[in-house]
Amino acid sequence: MHHSPPAFDHPLRGRGDLEAAGAAVAAFRPMTLTTAVLTPAAWKDVERLFGPRGACAGCWCMFWRLEKGERFDALKGEPLRERFRAGILEGRIQGVLAYEAGVPVGWATFGPRTSFARLQRSPSLACDDAERVWGIPCFFVRREHRGRGVAQALLDAAVSEMQRRGVSLVEGYPVKPSASGAPIPAAFAYTGTRSLFEAAGFRPEPATEGYSRQRVRRALRPSGPGAPTPSASSRGSVRRPRGSRATTRRR
Repeated sequence: MHHSPPAFDHPLRGRGDLEAAGAAVAAFRPMTLTTAVLTPAAWKDVERLFGPRGACAGCWCMFWRLEKGERFDALKGEPLRERFRAGILEGRIQGVLAYEAGVPVGWATFGPRTSFARLQRSPSLACDDAERVWGIPCFFVRREHRGRGVAQALLDAAVSEMQRRGVSLVEGYPVKPSASGAPIPAAFAYTGTRSLFEAAGFRPEPATEGYSRQRVRRALRPSGPGAPTPSASSRGSVRRPRGSRATTRRR
């Protein structure tokens, strides 16, 4: 059976006019983004970004990490929050954060493909060389910052960090474009869109019919001489967006 991940929360009814006005103002406001590689010290920033619902329906970026036999509905909320927190504090969960004016506004996770157990079991995303591949399976961007380049900045930062670590092959798992060409709702785009990945140099792999997502890949070259062997436990030194390896983008 194919299981669909949880959907993002929808705007609260009764506040539509206020939210629309705020989004309109934000869309025209110049924005400076900084990105930083996740470290244990950034847990509070992640928690602040995800909010009390864990980004989406109590997921806490753990859906793809569930082991065989584990049910999302039985673990969502506090149990997954505790797993996520422990994984960050112990350096087992990798990711990048995006900030605007010091406030966390976006997240993307990455790591060895084999570290995402549910991804490994997905019939539509299967591959025969998983041991040498790293993946980027999830993004989360604050609602008012969506459509403003945050996801692209996160993807670029994640790829740069993997390249620094010596990763040679990286995958994404975007939702397929709609047949009509209409924009994909945020509730279904948390793995990214194909246009997002293609703009970063990823190329589609053969797709499995009947499923909403497909694999895209990009080969990486080491970022410099003596690049390290890929390591899931390697961590960057940037805690806040002002760190030496943070990147800055203007919009």
